[in-house]
Amino acid sequence: METATRATELPGELRYIQYEHALEEQYLPAIRALISKDLSEPYSIYVYRYFLYQWAHLCYMASSSANSNTMPPHSPATHRGYIAMLAVSSAYRGHGIATALVKMAIDAMADRNADEVVLETEETNTAAMRLYERLGFLRSKKLHRYYLNGNSAYRLVLLLKASVKPPPPLLPLDSASAAVVAAGGGGTAEDARPVSPTH
Repeated sequence: METATRATELPGELRYIQYEHALEEQYLPAIRALISKDLSEPYSIYVYRYFLYQWAHLCYMASSSANSNTMPPHSPATHRGYIAMLAVSSAYRGHGIATALVKMAIDAMADRNADEVVLETEETNTAAMRLYERLGFLRSKKLHRYYLNGNSAYRLVLLLKASVKPPPPLLPLDSASAAVVAAGGGGTAEDARPVSPTH
């Protein structure tokens, strides 16, 4: 799979960076601030370190000075990549940055022999849904009250190999106003989601 590293009309002050452990002090506070501002899930520092320490080679950023993803096996015959926690600052949206970062993550997982890539996104986040569906993701399941804020989510899957059976189709989303475009990655959904004290 060809690596997509170029975004159209990328602002000149931005550049793409592959995350390294040595960059934590420089970049992690800004990454956490961006994710906390634009995504509804309250991730702790340990969630970020869980992703970044184990899979730094699969983590990408666009910076003016992230997407993270992983590919753990979920069955003996299938390798699954997982995307979560990527956000683009409002000042830089509309330049194809989110799409380019997601493609980088997908390509990195495909190069490591992933069979499919999955993610969850809020059902109200139609901008993110459109982004992922343009890249070939299919809606496989609706997750009711999935997030700690009470919002439901859709689970999406991108099949990287023809031998993987596609999920049954879901009804299309109703048209609604676009919310924050968000993506990202790392770990399994069970590992990544913080435990709510009420569950």
